[in-house]
Amino acid sequence: MNFLRGVMGGQSAGPQHTEAETIQKLCDRVASSTLLDDRRNAVRALKSLSKKYRLEVGIQAMEHLIHVLQTDRSDSEIIGYALDTLYNIISNDEEEEVDDVEEENSTRQSEDLGSQFTEIFIKQQENVTLLLSLLEEFDFHVRWPGVKLLTSLLKQLGPQVQQIILVSPMGVSRLMDLLADSREVIRNDGVLLLQALTRSNGAIQKIVAFENAFERLLDIITEEGNSDGGIVVEDCLILLQNLLKNNNSNQNFFKEGSYIQRMKPWFEVGDENSGWSAQKVTNLHLMLQLVRVLVSPTNPPGATSSCQKAMFQCGLLQQLCTILMATGVPADILTETINTVSEVIRGCQVNQDYFASVNAPSNPPRPAIVVLLMSMVNERQPFVLRCAVLYCFQCFLYKNQKGQGEIVSTLLPSTIDATGNSVSAGQLLCGGLFSTDSLSNWCAAVALAHALQENATQKEQLLRVQLATSIGNPPVSLLQQCTNILSQGDKIDRRGSKIQTRVGLLMLLCTWLSNCPIAVTHFLHNSANVPFLTGQIAENLGEEEQLVQGLCALLLGISIYFNDNSLESCMKEKLKQLIEKRIGKENFIEKLGFISKHELYSRASQKPQPNFPSPECMIFDHEFTKLVKELEGVITKAIYKSSEEDKKEEEVKKTLEQHDNIVSHYKNMIREQDLQLEELRQQVSTLKCQNEQLQTAVTQQVSQIQQHKDQYNLLKVQLGKDNQHQGSYSNGAQMNGVQLEEIGRLREEIEELKSNQELLQSQLTEKDSLIENLELATLKSQLNSQSVEITKLQTEKQELLQKTKTFAESVPVQGDGETVIAAKTTDVEGRLSALLQETKELKNEIKALSEERTAIKEQLDSCNSTVAILQNEKDKLELEITDSKKEQDDLLVLLAEQDQKIFSLKRKLKDLGYPIVEEDELESGDQEDEDDENEDADKDQDSI
Repeated sequence: MNFLRGVMGGQSAGPQHTEAETIQKLCDRVASSTLLDDRRNAVRALKSLSKKYRLEVGIQAMEHLIHVLQTDRSDSEIIGYALDTLYNIISNDEEEEVDDVEEENSTRQSEDLGSQFTEIFIKQQENVTLLLSLLEEFDFHVRWPGVKLLTSLLKQLGPQVQQIILVSPMGVSRLMDLLADSREVIRNDGVLLLQALTRSNGAIQKIVAFENAFERLLDIITEEGNSDGGIVVEDCLILLQNLLKNNNSNQNFFKEGSYIQRMKPWFEVGDENSGWSAQKVTNLHLMLQLVRVLVSPTNPPGATSSCQKAMFQCGLLQQLCTILMATGVPADILTETINTVSEVIRGCQVNQDYFASVNAPSNPPRPAIVVLLMSMVNERQPFVLRCAVLYCFQCFLYKNQKGQGEIVSTLLPSTIDATGNSVSAGQLLCGGLFSTDSLSNWCAAVALAHALQENATQKEQLLRVQLATSIGNPPVSLLQQCTNILSQGDKIDRRGSKIQTRVGLLMLLCTWLSNCPIAVTHFLHNSANVPFLTGQIAENLGEEEQLVQGLCALLLGISIYFNDNSLESCMKEKLKQLIEKRIGKENFIEKLGFISKHELYSRASQKPQPNFPSPECMIFDHEFTKLVKELEGVITKAIYKSSEEDKKEEEVKKTLEQHDNIVSHYKNMIREQDLQLEELRQQVSTLKCQNEQLQTAVTQQVSQIQQHKDQYNLLKVQLGKDNQHQGSYSNGAQMNGVQLEEIGRLREEIEELKSNQELLQSQLTEKDSLIENLELATLKSQLNSQSVEITKLQTEKQELLQKTKTFAESVPVQGDGETVIAAKTTDVEGRLSALLQETKELKNEIKALSEERTAIKEQLDSCNSTVAILQNEKDKLELEITDSKKEQDDLLVLLAEQDQKIFSLKRKLKDLGYPIVEEDELESGDQEDEDDENEDADKDQDSI
């Protein structure tokens, strides 16, 4: 406050005395008047003065205005005036015109006043909380000025206000309600408020995202017409970028919520590309940037990969490629689209394969890659567009060995189109590599280096490429032509940077020769190459040429480190002696260090995208900086090693390679045994299922036999009763009918039981054969052979340790060599420790396999036991069935005898003249007797 009074006192043109008195009187009225109308009029007057006399009103009235917000909330009009006045005091927006003379002073004081008044306002955190509560009011005259005031506070002192809102209960949630306001002015200003609120604050970004911000913002963008919308779409896109950029949690939430699919309509620009307004270009540019935020190379690889796959599945990548190949697209949109497609396909095999299949709408159709490369090597194209195409080509080849092979194959003699009707990617790269434009040379060299990145096969294939230099002369290899151009230096007149061509060729050669001894041999086979490199390194050239010297030193170091000594004239030791004689080891290492010390090296190492302010700054490639970092140290060690150390190291390398081969053999063996164990597990699982099915069948058979026993016992009881009442014809006749039916049904069930028993017997036989055919003997023999191999491995490990110990004792420790030897010994011991640890892990895996084998054996024993139990059950069942059959036969005999007795009794009765009453007549007679008895009972009841 004292600072503000000082500023007011120091103003050259302050307010008139009467105006200062007026402001004071108005403040007194606001503070002391009891009538609401008087206070309202006073606040309205302060509002009208607050723009012109911002400092005075702010100093004298801020406290009173805050008090009005606290006490007069029931009157929306006075609250609105108070909020507008506070906004005029705090905001730095100059709405009134000022003279040119006063403009500089006004701007200088405006920013300072805004931050000072904001600091006073938020000093009491309750003021911000009060403002948040006022935003819940639906009245337009309260909510709108409240939104503008809070936005201004965030612009002035964002981090402090963000922290207050973050700790305020439901603070962020209240602000999210603004996006649902039906009044577009409040909704749009609410978007601006959330932009300021979410800037550089991950915690608030997460809260806003989980308050359904993505859904609401995407709805607004759709309602406004996507890319054809106005500035509201732009504001929503900026807010989405705030929420997603460098926020892995929100990116994952955006993907899991299927919001990527809703981005596809943004890029449906149609074929009529004539209507590209400035706002549409801005909107589409922000939309492309939002896609890049989701697939940025700086994001976690897993998150980037999942977003890339989602973009392909929903058709977003296809839509971007349509824009890429369309006509009439503005240059900046085309450039940003190329960069976006680059990162959508980078490292994603599915997307890379799709991009390789995209054709430009030309006659005849050409692959999109070829069309883009034509732009890259065309010096008339804009620089940023050429950089974007190079980045797209790099991303297409990143971790894409299939694509690398396709590019290199276009250079091989068997695939080149002899008719010349079509141009290939390889031909374009060669054309750019040998053109007179230094930028084309550099881009083509870097692009070709990416076709060889981490791909030894293609490095060897590229050695087959032959170039026709001129009519009548024999063709030369691509490798030789590169070294020829390199040796010519500045003799060829080129457009652009003096060193750009040589730097590009040296980066290509370093990438080509690294990890490829065959390419090193081809390079050294040309007797002029080594003298040229040593001559370049040994010269004392200017600062601009130091980078070329460093790259020559790197190339020569690669030729030593990856040399397999197959060329007698250029063996490792001879090359090192040459360096010692003509350059000096210290001088060589110093020149090698020029690369990483260059000012443009660190810039290129930060991001994969080639982003340069001018063509002259286009020196280093991102992937090449990683190669330099990897090789600089090992080349330095290789230069200082003696011939004896090299021999010892070669022996150790061979031993380690043998050990690695043995380990690989064990890994393959374990993998095969895992497959066999898995097959055995499946067989055991199948047998268990069969056992369960058989047990179920046995249970059903037992149940059926029990039913037959019950029926048999019932028949026996019925036979006993029949024997007791043989004289009763009716009962005999009834029993005869029951017996005939039961005998037929029992015969059928006995036949069914026999067939089920035969089926059960066949299933048990099949199961027994399956168990006997399990290849346990093979597994045992494999495990035994594995144990023998483990013993052999342990023996070789001891021999390796002995050789290492002998090597450490045999190397003399003198002067500076002691450090190198110690470092080498440490390196060898580290590798040996790793190998010992791997051997230990293999033992553990073999032990685990043995345990699994034991478990499987126990399971098989359990299966055999179960089979034995089932066999016993089967025998019991067969015995019971035999007994049951015997009893059934006895029963049939008894029934036949009984039937014969009944028949003879009927004949006797008939001969004696007794009437034979049928069964139905007996039943009807019994029923009549019962009816008569019931009628007599009813009569007796009525009489009572």
